[in-house]
Amino acid sequence: MSKIIVTGAAGFIGSHLAEALLNRGEKVIGVDQFN
Repeated sequence: MSKIIVTGAAGFIGSHLAEALLNRGEKVIGVDQFN
């Protein structure tokens, strides 16, 4: 299991990437900037 940072995690691509990584058993840290 790896720890992976996903930037733009609230966006379309970032959220799908984070979900796919979580389904693979990876540890995911999601980062986004709302302004």
